[in-house]
Amino acid sequence: MYQHELARSGEVLFKIRGHYLTGIVVIGALVAYVVDDDGPFVSGVADQAWFWGSVAVAVIGALIRVITSGYAAPGTSGNSKDAPKAAELNTTGPYSLVRNPLYVGRILNFTGLAMMSGSWEYGVVVFLISVLVYERVAVFEEEFLRKEFPEAHAQWATQVPFLLPRLHGWVPPKYPFWWRRCIRRENKKLFWLATAMMLYDFARHDFDLSQLPEDPVGYIVWAVIALAALLIHSLRKYSRTFQGIT
Repeated sequence: MYQHELARSGEVLFKIRGHYLTGIVVIGALVAYVVDDDGPFVSGVADQAWFWGSVAVAVIGALIRVITSGYAAPGTSGNSKDAPKAAELNTTGPYSLVRNPLYVGRILNFTGLAMMSGSWEYGVVVFLISVLVYERVAVFEEEFLRKEFPEAHAQWATQVPFLLPRLHGWVPPKYPFWWRRCIRRENKKLFWLATAMMLYDFARHDFDLSQLPEDPVGYIVWAVIALAALLIHSLRKYSRTFQGIT
């Protein structure tokens, strides 16, 4: 009964999961404005360590998603907002260490983005909410996979953990890395990572353009990433570059 309830709530969360990242960054900017510091410590050195540690957590989460998306089997792990889709069961590459590597990546990425605001409380809240949300979404997806691939899923699930990765049992990816699919699926996440860094910095300068640093290298880098994201979006919409990739 409990598993069934998790799956039902997971179905609702599955359909709106694309909005979480935007909310985390927007709220994070407000938190950064209130906290007005890189970290929760008195020492400036410790705050800097906290900030770059937060960036590392967010980047590791993003890289997990990049690697998983690039090696996933065709017709799986897509961006469907209506229902799960799977042409086959992913069991190799990252899926040989944990059954839901994409959601492990999201939990880490979202937690790192929240920590970058300078508030450890916001980081803890986002981590706990992310675990609760993606546990339910993963249960919903696995219910679908269990029906589609009953024997294969049962064997895989007995060996590979649900959300906490194991440190052994790596199976080389079945398919070669697919860069176009990786770019199609993950470019928005990388854009939001860069956006969070710049938006939080802007918030710490009281959203005042006159207070920005004289050397705006970070903002220039963000602008380049934003233009790249816009180019990718245009290619998706107006060209055949990413046709057939979901």
